[in-house]
This record gives sequence, C-alpha cells and structure tokens, in this order.
Amino acid sequence: MTRAFLIVMDSVGLGGAPDAGAFFNGDLPDEGANTIAHIATACAAGRAEEGRSGPLHIPHLDALGLGAAMGHATSDPAPGLTAMPEGLYGVAAEVSPGKDTPSGHWELAGVPVPWDWHYFPPTLPSFPQDLMDQVAELCGAGGTLANCHASGTEVIKEWGAQHIETGWPICYTSADSVFQIAAHEAHFGLDRLLKLCQDIAPVLHKMKVGRVIARPFVGTVKDGFSRTGNRHDYAIAPPAPTICDWAKAAGRSVYAIGKIGDIFSMQGIDEVRKGTDAVLFDHLCDVMEEAPDGSFTFANFVEFDSLYGHRRDVSGYARHLEWFDAQMARLYERARPGDLLIFTADHGNDPTWPGTDHTREQVPVLGYGLGVKPIGPVAFTDVAASLAEHLGIAAQGPGRSFL
Repeated sequence: MTRAFLIVMDSVGLGGAPDAGAFFNGDLPDEGANTIAHIATACAAGRAEEGRSGPLHIPHLDALGLGAAMGHATSDPAPGLTAMPEGLYGVAAEVSPGKDTPSGHWELAGVPVPWDWHYFPPTLPSFPQDLMDQVAELCGAGGTLANCHASGTEVIKEWGAQHIETGWPICYTSADSVFQIAAHEAHFGLDRLLKLCQDIAPVLHKMKVGRVIARPFVGTVKDGFSRTGNRHDYAIAPPAPTICDWAKAAGRSVYAIGKIGDIFSMQGIDEVRKGTDAVLFDHLCDVMEEAPDGSFTFANFVEFDSLYGHRRDVSGYARHLEWFDAQMARLYERARPGDLLIFTADHGNDPTWPGTDHTREQVPVLGYGLGVKPIGPVAFTDVAASLAEHLGIAAQGPGRSFL
C-alpha cells in the first residue's frame, strides 16, 4: 500500500493566473505578479543580499521541475531555474473567488469555495458596532480596541499598552476574510482569548468571514511586545468532504502538520502537529518515519507568506526558499517505495509587488516518487483527485487525476 504527502509552500506562486486582473492590491490589479520569477530576478541582480547572497539557489525544487513548470504559467524569466525536470511537474489554477488561505487549501483538497467571502472595508472603523458590542460582552470587557485594518505586529505595538490598562481586546483585520483578536497572555489570559474567539466565531462564519484568529502576545510596555506561537484559527468548516474525509472514510490515518487542522476545522484529521516552520519540518520527517502504509499527510509551511510575503521582504523570502529546498533532502531520505510527495502552494504573495496582500497566481505542482512526468496546466482540485488515485481511495468533487 502507498502513502501520500501534500506539502503546501504557502504563497509560492508562479504568476500567470488567468483571472489575475480581477484581484487587487489596493487599486493595482495582480496582473504581472510572479512570486518565484521576481524573487529569482532580484537575487540575480544583487537586490536580495540580506542574510544570503547571489542567485537564488533551490536545486531540489528546480530538479523536480519548478523552472519548467513556470513556462506553463508565464514568460517571465526566472534566472537560475533551468534544470531538466526529474519529477512530476506542472502548474495549477484556482477557480474559487478568493486568494486567501481557506480557498486555496480547500480547493487543493478537492472542494472549491461555493460562495463569496465577506471582507471588512479598509475604513475607520472597519467593524460594525453591534459586532464590537458582542465581542466585549462575551469576554466581560467594557469595550474593544483598534477596530481597523492593521499589521499584527504593529497593532500590538500601538494598542498593547492601552490593552493592558483597560483589559479590552484588540480587534483588527486585513485584506483577507479574517477577524483577528490580539490579547496579552498574562494580563488578558490565553484561555480567555481562545474562548472568546471560539464563542464569536459562529457570528463571523454566518457572515461568511473565513477565519477568526486568536493572536496572543507577551511582553511589557517598557521592553516591547511580541506574538507567541499559541495562535489559533477558528475557520468555517469546508462545505463538502475533502480528501481528508475521503481518506478517513477509507480507514486511512490522516496527519496534519502546521495550520491544516485549523483550516479544515479538524474534519477528517487524526493528529495535528504545530510549530515554527523549522519545527514543522522536523514533524514532517518524524511522520514520514512513523506513518503507516496507506496514510495521508497534509502539511503547510506558512512562513514564506506570514514572515516574508506580506512584509514584502525579498531577501527573507529567498532565504526561506533556500532553507526549505535544503531540507528537502531529509524527506527524500525517509521516503519509502511507493510514496508520492506533492509540493504546491495555495496562492501567491509576491514580495516585490506593491501592497501587502496575497497575489492571484498559478502555483507549482511538483511531485517526487513517480519519476519524470510532465502534467502541464491542471486545476487545484486535480491535486486531490490524483492523490486519491495514488492512495486507492474514492474521490469526490470536480477534480480529475493527472497521474
């Protein structure tokens, strides 16, 4: 019996989404955004020298067919990505009406989003007062703070002191369909924050807001504040069974690494392992050693997106690509005969692009374990259908296998 691993390099896009002109960063459409090509170009030109140097060096991804796959999405040059493919390679386009985390992951798992997400306007205030009143009432606070679009690190810097003084939660959002609540782990309480997010989530989900996110932080006014690793997402449940459910129904073990458990509301998932990307890679290696035949593992590495894409940090994004690529050898060492590893992404987040939002791009679909296999352009849902075929389980939904 075979095993399957779906590994999402969060936001590692290849440009060229057919409908990119309908998606925006501010007033600028996403046409022309290309996460990998623009990073590779910046590296080759010496414009990404912080903590690294020279051309982008990702030989494992390129050997699978990253550079070759890009040719199906765009004519943009990607200096250094010229290897002859040794793996499965192609590109995937999304049809869901969003460029957010749940949309991309659900569709990769076989379920396109059937509705339009609700987004909060970039105004002051961003949220309706009745929602703020509910948040305050649920946690027993006299009010709420912020009520705006903001960076997660900047919002605690600006409102942290007042939060400690008043005990009021900090509520903010972004260009994604999210409602985020930041609170101090000691002064407000981590358990209290998590319960607040859990209690308010049904209200937001009814509005078709994709996620309520608890954003705990620590620190002092004097020394500054920093977010902790105790973030928790409360996402809308997928509207139909995903590959996690298909595998579970077939009696297979399903492992989630990173924020996959949150994104899928734990539907069809047996075990979750969390941490920083470095810790997550250790978890993935452990699962590859421990997971039984027939199992399915779904992993997300979020720091491409959260630490470097949104912050428009080209050098940091390049460093993380090179780090991830170097780690891939550890996976190959642990792969068993019959294993299939698919490396892909959920959207783009071009760090050279104006704004701070995701970018609507096609994504790579790279496979290890089947030898050389060009698949060309495919749909996001085809990834789930293909993994199901590899596992020998029944697939549902619109996807078609490319195996």
